Amino acid sequence: MHANRGKHHLRAVLVAVAALALFVALGAARAASAEPTLLWSVGAQPTPQALAFLQELRHADARGLDPADYGGERLNDELTALSAAPPAEARQRAAAFDAALTAAGIRFLSDLHYGRIDPASVGHNLAVNRITLDVPTTLAHLATALDVPVALDALEPQFRHFALLKKALARYRLLAQESGINDLPPLPARSLKPGDTYQGAPQLQHLLGALGDAGPEPGSAPQSLTPELSAALKHFQSRHGEKPDGVLGAATYSELTRPLSARVRQIELTLERWRWLPTELVSAPIIVNIPQFRLFAFESTSDAEANIRQMDVIVGKAFEATQTPVFSADMTYLIFHPYWEVPHAIALKEIVPGARKDPNYLERHQMEIVHGAGDAAVVMPPNAANLALVAEGTLRVRQRPGPNNSLGLVKFMLPNPYNVYLHGTPVQALFGEARRDFSHGCVRVSDPVALAQYVLRDSPEWSRERIVAAMNDANPLTVVLKNRIRVFIVYGTVLATEQGQILFFDDIYGHDARLERALQARREGTRPP
Repeated sequence: MHANRGKHHLRAVLVAVAALALFVALGAARAASAEPTLLWSVGAQPTPQALAFLQELRHADARGLDPADYGGERLNDELTALSAAPPAEARQRAAAFDAALTAAGIRFLSDLHYGRIDPASVGHNLAVNRITLDVPTTLAHLATALDVPVALDALEPQFRHFALLKKALARYRLLAQESGINDLPPLPARSLKPGDTYQGAPQLQHLLGALGDAGPEPGSAPQSLTPELSAALKHFQSRHGEKPDGVLGAATYSELTRPLSARVRQIELTLERWRWLPTELVSAPIIVNIPQFRLFAFESTSDAEANIRQMDVIVGKAFEATQTPVFSADMTYLIFHPYWEVPHAIALKEIVPGARKDPNYLERHQMEIVHGAGDAAVVMPPNAANLALVAEGTLRVRQRPGPNNSLGLVKFMLPNPYNVYLHGTPVQALFGEARRDFSHGCVRVSDPVALAQYVLRDSPEWSRERIVAAMNDANPLTVVLKNRIRVFIVYGTVLATEQGQILFFDDIYGHDARLERALQARREGTRPP
């Protein structure tokens, strides 16, 4: 993470140097000419590109940024003063306006391309090679661009789902402006089932229609949770990560009445996070979105949903010590029929106390104490002395391969500082839960066979049948991938789909709140907490 901080600092330095170079170049041009050479003005009049760029700064919120960061309104006031200034004064005002628009534009372009916050400053380890932004060249291009908004679009992440989320932002911003749209009357009971009377049914019908969960409003206002209203409620629940049962309970009521301005902010924060990823993909990655409990395996560098395999996952518990970290790494190999090498922290906290209380604990969980590295390590007697050596870290505990192994029948290795990897699980019932943060930090996948097929797709000899056989073989087997696969473990609490749905997820680790604090600190000119 220190390397990421260094990159972020270097980026800031490069932007500052680029700005200085641009101002020096402009100054030299002015000094060499009786008539100042300006980037955004001709004859003391702003160019069409200047006006278009200024509008982009004033409406930076359409891109999920904060207009106050770029002084667009102040620049607009300067422009108004320029238009009313006498000719002698106009030239000076034009030069001042030009320099101010350039300075604001430099920060805007950097934020648009890289994001406003260094991921490392909020605890993330995203080692991403980004296309370096040539600020002077980009500004010069914008100053002559036929379409400034389109030119700015090219600086943002070139993902279909980023563009879809920007559209969702505009939609929810409009919804948030409708006064009282989700002011629903309190529930008359703990929960309302389909068919139950509810005085807020008409308001609920209007809200769900506005959000896209219900069809056109019926001719007469409903007085209860009608079948149609209950179906719309199920759609809403599904989009918000709840069990879609059509019951209006406390949790669903809370989601319905959450201020839509908060949804707008949720989208803005997720757009910021997506700017931390590569602007364009150079290889087909695997992406795990933690709060969505979902894995996406790309068939190509396009993020079209038809070309992405998806499956449910289980992530780390929402305690600080067990949260799945946000990071990127390369998957390089997988192990069929693996041992589970129990991390020392888990052995110390769970395994050793259990074994000391119950002499059969280790055997019942198919575990053993071992000495030495690798699968050929020597198995040691499960006595008190060896348990003490496990506690002090001299010996270790592992779980034998098999259908009850905590890793399931395969693990997918992506070497990283956190010792986090993807694996199967014998506890398939947990995938039926809407919220799936149950692990110690690793990512459990619901369909390990399909994921193994995906990661071995460059090796035709690995058919589905051979994969299943290797999973159930008596001995562990390590298979090195022919080509590394980039894996991004990310954290986005909103997703816009190609079908027009906007999916919202709980901020299970509080990362959105942490990012909000970092952005506030940036606005205040202080270091992130």
